[in-house]
Amino acid sequence: MKKYYIQKTPFVVLTTDGKLIEEHHGLVATNNKDISIAHMIAPPNWSEPFQTPEFEEYTYIISGKKQFIIENETVILEAGQSIKIEANTRVQYSNPFDSPCEYIAICKPAFDFNKVHREE
Repeated sequence: MKKYYIQKTPFVVLTTDGKLIEEHHGLVATNNKDISIAHMIAPPNWSEPFQTPEFEEYTYIISGKKQFIIENETVILEAGQSIKIEANTRVQYSNPFDSPCEYIAICKPAFDFNKVHREE
């Protein structure tokens, strides 16, 4: 039995807001509840509602810029920068800029829509 797994066909999450989400490892793609790794592209002028996830989220920006509002503080990351946001922290993710933002998101434990607690 091999002690590794090469992901060749990530699970593409269908979205209605133009954001590309390719889960390489996680609950849906590989039935991994401990961690999720996703490649994402947020289109220009994209945003999500505020949320308070039960998991840590790490983000690494590949290109473009991404805005985070974390507990009422605005943080903007650019290519080559990364951030860790602790579990149970109120946050809003957005790309209010004119260019797409490509990034990697890692959640620990794995992203679970039932544990993201988005505000409507």
